[in-house]
Amino acid sequence: MTTQIHKTSIIEDGAKIGNNVSIGPFCHIGHNAVLADNITLKSHIVIDGYTTIGQGTVVFPFTSLGTQPQDLKFNGEKTTLEIGENNTIREHVTMNPGTEGGGGATRVGNNCLFMIGSHIAHDCQIGNHVILANNATLAGHVNVGDFAVIGGLSAIHQFVRIGHHAMIGGMSGIENDVVPYGSAMGERATLEGLNLVGMKRRGFKRDEIHALRAAWRMLFAEEGTLEERTEDVLSHFGDSPVVQEVLTFIREENSRPLCQPKHVR
Repeated sequence: MTTQIHKTSIIEDGAKIGNNVSIGPFCHIGHNAVLADNITLKSHIVIDGYTTIGQGTVVFPFTSLGTQPQDLKFNGEKTTLEIGENNTIREHVTMNPGTEGGGGATRVGNNCLFMIGSHIAHDCQIGNHVILANNATLAGHVNVGDFAVIGGLSAIHQFVRIGHHAMIGGMSGIENDVVPYGSAMGERATLEGLNLVGMKRRGFKRDEIHALRAAWRMLFAEEGTLEERTEDVLSHFGDSPVVQEVLTFIREENSRPLCQPKHVR
């Protein structure tokens, strides 16, 4: 099939449009944009800056991709927004490119769903199969792991890391890092447990879940320091890949503290 562009849309000179792309009414594609094959832009969409979109992605009306970051330090430098393949980007979603101080690129993986009104700020790094529910917002420099789910009306503080397979409850304010497989919620969120529903849906084996649950109880016990408990978990469950992933996440350097259960806080 050939690319179809509605007569009311504006495609600036220099924009690169792939094969079998459908661009509906009243879209504006900037001169540095790159659209791969099999992309659908429904209508009323702005794609600006050095933005690339992977094949198979569908973008719904009133979405803004690649416009200037909402960062007062941005001085017009060349930075990018890189969106992967087979994503669904619903109405009123906004995604900003990176900044020079944050590495220069905002990156979105493959097979993600961004629901109505969700926002991805400058320099965020989003994995694959991520879901942002309605009006979920990420501040700058947020890192979201694969299969994470961010609930509706939640807000993630800048520089926070959300681990793989984590679940963030709706209307939560996330100020601290959430470990892989964790479930966090609350106005100022605390760690409520493991995302067991998500793990079961994605086919994790029973012994993997049991090992993680046992390690979890040890890791967030009331006795000892987090460093001491981490060493205990390593000695008991060091051969479990899912537990290793959590320990690696905890040991990585980051500017934000770790989101923990209420009794630990």
